[in-house]
Amino acid sequence: MEESKIITIEVKDFDEYTGPRYVTQGDSSGEEFYHRVLNENFAEAFKTDSILIVDLDNTAGFLSSFLDEAFGSLVYDFGAEEVRKRLKIVSQEEPDWVEMIMNDVVVDWEKRRKSCTQPTITVEHDAWFRLKKGKIIKHKWIEHI
Repeated sequence: MEESKIITIEVKDFDEYTGPRYVTQGDSSGEEFYHRVLNENFAEAFKTDSILIVDLDNTAGFLSSFLDEAFGSLVYDFGAEEVRKRLKIVSQEEPDWVEMIMNDVVVDWEKRRKSCTQPTITVEHDAWFRLKKGKIIKHKWIEHI
């Protein structure tokens, strides 16, 4: 069996001091991380049949809302099944965050996805990727409020 390819991103490369949920609430938000880093890297993992590793270590910490927005938006755009298949979150410093994301955020946002409760977009973002009927499509899915 062929070994999976791996793509690794470290949140510290985005910012050591991560911020709140939404862009309008402050710098280095979960919304911004999702749109600038996580969405594109996950789409690349999907296209290349790879595993995306997200390393949470070596930051000053996280607000749970940052993690909820970033990883919840990922679930909304790609579905819980693909996220569980392709995403590996690692943290030696705060392993509870990994458990919270995979056990709570993924489940809650899959419910939102199924009920079509879209994420809040607080500023205009470039087009981003979403999985639709097994295909990756890049589009401005919703306008900011």
